[in-house]
Amino acid sequence: MPLDPELVAETRAWLSRARRDLDTAAFELTAALPFAADAVFHAQQAAEKALKGFLTWHSSPFRKTHNLEELGEQCLQFEPALKPVIDRAVPLTKYAWKYRYPGEPEEPSQQEAEAALALAREVYDAVLARLPEEVRP
Repeated sequence: MPLDPELVAETRAWLSRARRDLDTAAFELTAALPFAADAVFHAQQAAEKALKGFLTWHSSPFRKTHNLEELGEQCLQFEPALKPVIDRAVPLTKYAWKYRYPGEPEEPSQQEAEAALALAREVYDAVLARLPEEVRP
């Protein structure tokens, strides 16, 4: 049975944006003074968009949220094997807001940012592995 072209395009759009966030986070860490706060934000965004892409593929509506636990729980209805990576990724949720506004006492370390990026890549790769080739960016 042929795939729904609209569903393929919408899923691919989420995954393309997730990939762009991964690339942006990686680039931000190459600066002479790395932009670690921005990198962790983009890592969170990449994981979030990957999960939203997965839910889109499964025609599962989701609300506007940055909460990776909530999105992850929805994903587990379709693929329980994602549980370990989703459980590890839940702490990335805080990067959707932490360090984004004045008043935070410190920036994340480069090591923290690199770990966040590695985890976001893990989420992205786990989602991609469970979707058809046609939706991959």
